[in-house]
This record gives sequence, structure tokens and C-alpha cells, in this order.
Amino acid sequence: MFNKRVKVKDLLASEATGQEVTVMGWVRTFRNNQFIALNDGSTNNNLQIVVELGMLDENTLKRITTGASLKVTGEAVPSLGKGQKMEIKARSLEILGDSDAEKFPLQPKKHSLEFLREIAHLRFRTNTFGAVFRVRHALAFAIHQFFNEKGFVYIHTPIVTASDAEGAGEMFRVTTLPFDNPPRNEDGSINFKEDFFGRSTNLTVSGQLEGELAAMAFSEIYTFGPTFRAENSNTARHLAEFWMIEPEMAFYDLEDNMNLAEEFIKYIIRYAMEHNREDLDFLAQRLAEEEKALPQDKRSEMGLIEKLEFVMNNNFERITYTEAIDILLNSPAYKKKKFQYEVKWGIDMQSEHERYLVEKHFKKPVIVTNYPKEIKAFYMRQNDDGKTVAAMDILAPGIGEIVGGSQREERLERLTERMKEMHIPVEEMWWYLDTRRFGSVPHAGFGLGFERMVLFVTGMTNIRDVIAFPRTPKNAEF
Repeated sequence: MFNKRVKVKDLLASEATGQEVTVMGWVRTFRNNQFIALNDGSTNNNLQIVVELGMLDENTLKRITTGASLKVTGEAVPSLGKGQKMEIKARSLEILGDSDAEKFPLQPKKHSLEFLREIAHLRFRTNTFGAVFRVRHALAFAIHQFFNEKGFVYIHTPIVTASDAEGAGEMFRVTTLPFDNPPRNEDGSINFKEDFFGRSTNLTVSGQLEGELAAMAFSEIYTFGPTFRAENSNTARHLAEFWMIEPEMAFYDLEDNMNLAEEFIKYIIRYAMEHNREDLDFLAQRLAEEEKALPQDKRSEMGLIEKLEFVMNNNFERITYTEAIDILLNSPAYKKKKFQYEVKWGIDMQSEHERYLVEKHFKKPVIVTNYPKEIKAFYMRQNDDGKTVAAMDILAPGIGEIVGGSQREERLERLTERMKEMHIPVEEMWWYLDTRRFGSVPHAGFGLGFERMVLFVTGMTNIRDVIAFPRTPKNAEF
């Protein structure tokens, strides 16, 4: 059998000295024609391979270059060097794949994140991205484990849909019609009856509406899948393709919803802290070094590990939207005209407002509730004041909004009335309204943008660096 390899992470954690082992990986560095730093992606720590002088011929030595892949069999022996307790004394070495040292763009030196985005197909091989994507994996696994432990049912909602769940209209069209000459109706509009699905369709912006249907049968469900927004936002917080976690719960009100969301965030952070501490320590050190170049007022008040522990161990602050606006209006930042965007009751708070509340005023995550109905989606439950809805957003340090959710409007008349006000086609949404016709119950749910969560946990500052192949305006490379 070819593959009897031991992973570098497992080997370094074991007591295998004196045993013969086989390892495989990629060369990070090769010095003095004797010492190879080998990495297989299981950890940021390299394994040192010691090649006896004279063991390999000149041609093979020349082929051991940065990026080349090797299979090495040898004895695990105690290491005399610093940083690891074990190394491999090579008995046999096979080159699995060559790497032209002149052309391989990842030389053993510090590279900027901007440069690495240009070679996103290779950036996994760096320490930073190795750590980021192992943490991303841990968070994804923890999400499934959290909901599984609570008895939620995982539902796969459609990627192609005919509805706009948010009413935002920023959607990617899905069609098989010819672009240069689509069939048209008499009035000149496109005739979608000849399209693949027989109607206008788009990539999903949210699995929520379909998730609500399932919650009306299973009580508690969650979705975890890709969503798409054709929003022309070239910022460090926006992607055109991103992953969302959307639980929907029957027999839940707004407070139940907040409690679940807070417990959920703390659970997945704790999982990463327990299972990926080595990666998080590396990312924390990287962030601390990066922040040294920033002016004092732009630096984080806490280190990454300290911030994550603080979030895990403290209750989130809970305030109403009205209270939030009052805090902003009375803030030194507002009085000194430091906000770029205006502050008044009724605004959709901008990132600068959200981050002020979290980072300057409360200095911890904040849950804001009861937003004006005018700035929220049609499905949110209307409060008795006639002005607000039972919405809740969770705001996190460094990012702003990380979770958006609400108690859903379970009253058929109130929901259809609101849909008409917002010009949502009631007839087309008959299937959604059936949940209110047949055994409607109070229910709630929220959506968490997975990449924003990964951003928060890893301390990275650009959302394009926490998804493998970012899709942004004018960029669909790789």
C-alpha cells in the first residue's frame, strides 16, 4: 500500500522516537543539503528531515526545492534543534512532485495578504492561511455538532429559487435563455416561459423562507449553505458568495431567539479554542505584530485570545434600537461630528455606529432589538407600538453586525397586509403563507454570516482572507 504515512501533527504529538515512520508533505526549506523542513498541512509546525551527507545523488539534491513534494521513510529520533522534540533521520526519500524554484511564487519569506490573494490557489500553503482554514473547518464542524446536540434537523434549502427572501432585489439571475436574443412578450419584456424553469429564477439570498416551512413540521431546523448577493460592495466585509447558518425554531419568541444565538456563538468559539489553540495562538501573534504598525487609537484593546475568552465568559449586552440611537446621539463621537453617517431614529445603523456601541461604549458584544419596521424585512413580527418589529441583531467587536434575526410574523392578516405595503407578490408566495393558514405558531430564527464569524475568531481584517476563493465585484478568479 502506498499510503502508510503518519501526519506531521500526530507524529510531533506522539512518543514515536525509535520507530520507523513514513511521512509525506511539501518542502518549506532545505538548507546545507542536509536539513529539510517538511509540512503536510495538518499543523503549522514543520517536521525536520535529516539527510545524511552522501545519501542522495547530486541530481536528487537539486530537486529538493521549496514547494516540491516528498515521501520520506526513516527513524524518528530526538531532535537536537529548538522548537520540536523529534525529527526524522531519513533512510529513503522519494520526490513525488517537482517544483521549479525559479517560478514557485511562495518563497520562504513574508508575503503581503494582497499578493497572496492574487495566488489564492497556492495561499493555503502559508502558515497564516493554514491556520485560518483549519479554524474555519473547526467552526463549521462545531456548528453541526451544536445543532445536532440540540435535536435540530439539518435542511438543505435550494440554491436556485424564484423568491427574494429579503426583498432587496440584489440577486444573480439563473437562466438558459440566450443573452443576445432572448424570447420576448408583446410588451417587450422577456418571456421566461421558455426558460429552463418556466419562470424567472435567481441564486438564493437566504434559505430562511424554505427553512420556516420545515420548522412548521420538525419544530427546530437549521440550514448551512452558500448564499449570493449581487451587491456592488467592494469592502473588507462583503462577498458576493458567502455561507450562512440559518436556524428556524417553532414555539420561540424573540427572547428565546436571542438566548439561542448567544449560546450558539459562545459554543462554536469555545470549540475552536479547545481544538485549535495552536492555530489561534499563531493568529493572535500575527495580529499583535500587524497592529504594531497602526496608530494607538486604531489598535485593539484586547489581544485575540483575550477577546475570544471575553466573549465566551460574559453575557452579551441587550438594548433596544431606541436606546442605541440615544447612546449614539449622546456620544462624544456624535458631538464632535466624528460619525460619517447621520444619527437619528429611523436610520439603518451603519458599521461605524454598530462598532461604536460595541467597541467604545459597552466594550462587548451587543444585541440590539426592536428596530423600525421600515428598515426591516416583511416577515418580521410587528410590535404593538405600530412602529417597530421584533428584530434582533448581534453586533461584534471589529466587525459590526454578525447575526440578524427576528421573531417571524405568524398572523396571516398582519403578514399579508405588510407584504402588500412592501409590494411583495402575495399570490406568488402562497406556499409560504400556507404555514400561517394551517397550524400557525409563534416562531423565530436568525442568520449568521459564516465568514464574518471566521473573521471574528481568526482576527483577520479582510473577509476575502477567510473564504478559499472569494467572489467579489469584477473578481471570479480560480
